Amino acid sequence: MSSRRPDSFDGLGYRGREDPPYAGGYSGRSFNNSSSIDLQHWVTTPPDIPGSRNLHFGDSTPQFETAPPEAGEDVQSAAPPPDQLNRFAGFGIGLASLFTENVLAHPCIVFRRQCQVNYHARCFHLSPLSCLNVMYNITKTQGPKALWKGMGSTFVVQGVTLGTEGIISECTPLPRQEELSHKWNPKQIMGHLVLKGLTYVVAMPFYSASLIETVQSEIIRDNPGILDCVKEGVGRVMGLGVPHSKRLLPLWGLVFPTVLHGVLHYIVSSGVQKLVLYFLQRRNRSDTSAKRLGSDSGPDTVQNMLDAYFPELIASFAASLCADVLLFPLETVLHRLHVQGTRTIIDNTDLGFEVLPINTQYEGMRDCINVIRRDEGAMGFYKGFGTILIQYSLHAAVLQITKMIYSTLLQNA
Repeated sequence: MSSRRPDSFDGLGYRGREDPPYAGGYSGRSFNNSSSIDLQHWVTTPPDIPGSRNLHFGDSTPQFETAPPEAGEDVQSAAPPPDQLNRFAGFGIGLASLFTENVLAHPCIVFRRQCQVNYHARCFHLSPLSCLNVMYNITKTQGPKALWKGMGSTFVVQGVTLGTEGIISECTPLPRQEELSHKWNPKQIMGHLVLKGLTYVVAMPFYSASLIETVQSEIIRDNPGILDCVKEGVGRVMGLGVPHSKRLLPLWGLVFPTVLHGVLHYIVSSGVQKLVLYFLQRRNRSDTSAKRLGSDSGPDTVQNMLDAYFPELIASFAASLCADVLLFPLETVLHRLHVQGTRTIIDNTDLGFEVLPINTQYEGMRDCINVIRRDEGAMGFYKGFGTILIQYSLHAAVLQITKMIYSTLLQNA
């Protein structure tokens, strides 16, 4: 049988090498007496087929494997995908901020509310040091649960508020915040504020029950369940449950201060958040353009990822701080009206070792403002203001620590 190998085929010239053709005096190759170098030249690789091994047209398969990377080189395949890292980092940052706002700051909220409703107090606790001293005494006397009471009811109120807003928005043409257009449409804005006002009206009895759980002294307080807030709120609406005194204000008398405080808090916080976010994003854009004109070295990628998450957190932090500070006097009046006539006994915020009853006799919002101004002075509206400084100092510290951890993880990724 004749061989099908072409006459011009040989192991050296098939891949286009420019080796000289065989001469007459060329000795025949044998596997017995050939050297290792001759064997390496004799063994050839199959021809490259365009499209095989995901090669582009014109590329050739390497004859030898590439050397492994040195110890100093970074292996990109071992690093996690950037999208997955960004999602994980965003979830972690948001969870840390949510934990600080609702869990870590709860003792400050409890003591602040107790100071606001305590008209007997001679110490106004305008500085953080006096607040920390009395909070320590209360914890030492009543145990660590004394400043964590009512935390479950606060989550219930938040859930009722979100659920009520969603139901009202679905049943009415009132738009939610996500449905608002970027253009300033007065009709949509007014409709959205009406939606917020109706939401606060529905959540008002549950907010009142949650407020009583947070200010009630741990000494005479039973261990209520999480859903007791819902039961007390429904009982307040239906006129059932524990009998209250004649000084208890009706719910319709609490509608105006509750809606006023809630809507004003939302307006201030939303306005400050949008304003701060606008300036932060504008500064980040200017910094990014300046870096593009300069050198590309440095941790630009890490800074870009940080700029994608932290401006919103900083804007939310500044918005909550400004709203709480500006509306602190109105919140004091609101809490005193809600607690009046509920037979609530609170801790003595001057020392932290005794309990005091609430025996106010305000006839309404205007009368409460006049009585506080006459008996306690202008600073009586700011009782417990030092807890605001403690609360947001903790929040700022958690944000800074989270930013440091996130930047470290990104640099090591």
